[in-house]
Amino acid sequence: MYNIHFAQPGFLFFLIIIPLMPVWYWFKHKSISPDIQISDTSVFKKTPRSIRQRLYHGLFILRMFALIFLIVALARPQSHSSSQDVTIEGIDIIIASDISGSMLAEDFKPNRLEASKEVATNFIDGRPTDRIGLVVFSSEAFTQCPLTTNHSVLKNLFTDIHSGMIDDGTAIGDGLATAVNRLRTSKAVSKVIILLTDGINNQGAIDPMTAAEIAKLYGIRVYTIGVGTLGMAPYPFKTPFGIQYQSVDVKIDEALLKQIAELTNGKYFRATNKQKLEEIYKEIDKLEKSKIDVMEFRKKTEEYMPLVLLALILFLIELTARYLVYRSIP
Repeated sequence: MYNIHFAQPGFLFFLIIIPLMPVWYWFKHKSISPDIQISDTSVFKKTPRSIRQRLYHGLFILRMFALIFLIVALARPQSHSSSQDVTIEGIDIIIASDISGSMLAEDFKPNRLEASKEVATNFIDGRPTDRIGLVVFSSEAFTQCPLTTNHSVLKNLFTDIHSGMIDDGTAIGDGLATAVNRLRTSKAVSKVIILLTDGINNQGAIDPMTAAEIAKLYGIRVYTIGVGTLGMAPYPFKTPFGIQYQSVDVKIDEALLKQIAELTNGKYFRATNKQKLEEIYKEIDKLEKSKIDVMEFRKKTEEYMPLVLLALILFLIELTARYLVYRSIP
């Protein structure tokens, strides 16, 4: 691809004199034309004009174009040839979400699960080029959606998850291991798991730290998010008299989540409300941007010399014609 630039564009302002030159030439030519005092000049109207006479004003046109080329040459036009190879390395992301009964606590509005679904959906919308999948876990874990770039399908499947799909419990190790299994064959340069939970590991066949070791082995970075306010949280209990709210302790194994994140070169976050959860996803979004490798080659060539030669040729033609063909006797 070729582009023309000027190294000294300030000289182009001198082109403003070009439209003034015809005006100057007209007044100059008028002032040097002698007045013939004669009663009638009609006799001269039928006198044919020679080619030499017709081309006389062409000398001025030659000089004007020579000056244009010279001014443009002074501005030093340069051509740039460049080629650019851009490689975008997509990121594969698995969101592993806790859907245990405790996710129905309403310290987040409307509750932890619905708030986390809404925030995650916004996160997905902001990453149109990445493959994203969804794993859910409670007493066990399963893949709700494999890695896909069809985010419309992913969001629909995200909407369908609800507490009670699986027996209650918190199998953090199984959830993490299932997410790792979805990423282990990925060819992406960056592989990420976002693990969200509000409890303590109390179910499952796989120890969370064993799953974290496997994630590290496959080069998978794990961001862990502990969801829940500090202290007590309102929880809806079903009773024969309808829904009754009670305050329950918020118990999150932060030490475990920090260990998982540190081992896999990720980061641990604590979300105490929906706004904080949104900020966490925004921070993860900034940390995991698609990488762009750009190899750019540029070649710069000076293009003023042809203009200088052209201006010189026009000047020589004009001078030769003026002093040989149109030479005047004083």
